[in-house]
Amino acid sequence: MDFATSVKRNLTTSAYAQFSGRASRSEYWWFFLFTVLAGSAATVVDLAIGLDLFANLLTIAFFIPNFALIARRLHDVGRSGWWWLIVFTIIGVFVLLYWLIRPGDAGANAHGEPGA
Repeated sequence: MDFATSVKRNLTTSAYAQFSGRASRSEYWWFFLFTVLAGSAATVVDLAIGLDLFANLLTIAFFIPNFALIARRLHDVGRSGWWWLIVFTIIGVFVLLYWLIRPGDAGANAHGEPGA
């Protein structure tokens, strides 16, 4: 999946709040890059105008799609979407990062077919 397809799928389609199914590694990381770039641009604009308006609006707008995408990405590696809660432990951040980085299951798993 490419950058534009990932952004379009996760912001304008039913995938915005879809917690079921699977998300490929490229889908997750392209959308992550988009959120970092959009957040950086919003911060620059906010600093220029002296408000925290745009960064806060982006945080609200990206909250649900980010969690949905993390859940679908965890499904791709054979984990439940609830495993994202592991970030509240000290070592959990590194475990979650490992799961987000590693390739997804090659065939079908309990959460569906790859790329579905």
